[in-house]
Amino acid sequence: MIEVVLNDRLGKKVKVKCNEDDTIGDLKKLVAAQTGTRSDKIRIQKWYNVYKDHITLKDYEIHDGMGLELYYN
Repeated sequence: MIEVVLNDRLGKKVKVKCNEDDTIGDLKKLVAAQTGTRSDKIRIQKWYNVYKDHITLKDYEIHDGMGLELYYN
């Protein structure tokens, strides 16, 4: 179980607990449940790398306590 911190730079910081073998799509669903935003309207990225929904957190080397950027489409 890892904890990922997502910041939307608008004052909202979301901490989500998930597994390393979860996909980015699963992470979006967990974020959507906490923020009330639809999961298809969420974009997760780090710098200029936009993360794809079907790839796991382990493949992207996302570890415990890592911060990601949260954007709304």
